[in-house]
Amino acid sequence: MRPSSELELAEMIRGARRPLFIRGGGTRVVARAAGDILETGGLSGITLYEPGALTLVAQAGTPVADVEAVLAAENQRLAFEVPDMRGLLGRHGTSTIGGVVADNASGPRRVQVGACRDSLIGVRLVDGQGMVIKNGGRVMKNVTGYDLVKLVAGSRGTLGVLSEVSFKLQAKPEAEATLRATGLVPAEALTALRRALGSPYDISGAAHLDAASAGGASQTLIRIEGLAGSVAYRAAELTRLLGDCEIIHGQLSAEIWHRVRDVAPFVDRPGAVWRLSVTPSKAMEVPSALTKAGVAHESIWDWGGGRLWLLVQGAVTPLIRAAVIGIGHATLIRPNAETLRKDGLAQEAPAIATLTAGLRAAFDPRGILNTAEA
Repeated sequence: MRPSSELELAEMIRGARRPLFIRGGGTRVVARAAGDILETGGLSGITLYEPGALTLVAQAGTPVADVEAVLAAENQRLAFEVPDMRGLLGRHGTSTIGGVVADNASGPRRVQVGACRDSLIGVRLVDGQGMVIKNGGRVMKNVTGYDLVKLVAGSRGTLGVLSEVSFKLQAKPEAEATLRATGLVPAEALTALRRALGSPYDISGAAHLDAASAGGASQTLIRIEGLAGSVAYRAAELTRLLGDCEIIHGQLSAEIWHRVRDVAPFVDRPGAVWRLSVTPSKAMEVPSALTKAGVAHESIWDWGGGRLWLLVQGAVTPLIRAAVIGIGHATLIRPNAETLRKDGLAQEAPAIATLTAGLRAAFDPRGILNTAEA
């Protein structure tokens, strides 16, 4: 099924007699849901763009590349830095803007501007009963009841099928620079990242690649963006704060962060890939548990330690699950031969699971939207 309008989408969902697997471009799907495929790619096109107001509205099936091209022509961008997971997952589809919202896909700039949901100002969607729901609009505002704009981001199609999304935008900066320190062990690197993020120098990226993922000496990376004079001043001050660093400018800096954003060091590498969201001060606990157990692994820390990517050999699901209790949660992004995909689905705390079930019952009482396969 591939609706070409919101009306067709609503009719298809109302008439569904089996579960539906909601798919945009198929580039971010971690686990295949049960049911008939319902594609949103037919809902495509930018319906409103006001560069002066830094506002864009697009249908959910619009390719991300189309959105980024239109914005680039006006020297603007989506602030949250959309990751491209096709290389990591071995996919060849076309990423859609609705899929980005459904996954709350957010890159390294989250430490400065927040996640995708923080740039999202309005949504239209069709719930599990075929009803069209609208929330938010072209300006930021408070709402009563559900803050559906924030709720839908990251819900992965379980509350409704997006038909249209609205964003606040960001002007592209005049300059950017990356400070790179080499050879730091993870504990030293994470301390340096937290020190930089706690400084007044407006950091827009804070990441660390361990020696294995960096392909040699480890790399500790800090990004700053803005007016050229401001970037130069902040780079000098951060060097004094953190010690000896190489400073990389312009396109070379951007390429470094594209690799972090897309988890490029793990592309075409054997092993399971796990994505963890953890308390930054506890970011060492999972790799330490793997090391203690003698499990080969490589690590990439983003968001100052709050986002941890692991490339792991062997079947280690119970070990990772135990290590994240109380400090965060883990999702298996790419399985290996020893790890079943369903073993890695993010597990919720009992209270959160109860809340999630209640929300799904309210928006999809028939339970037909992106129901997990048994």
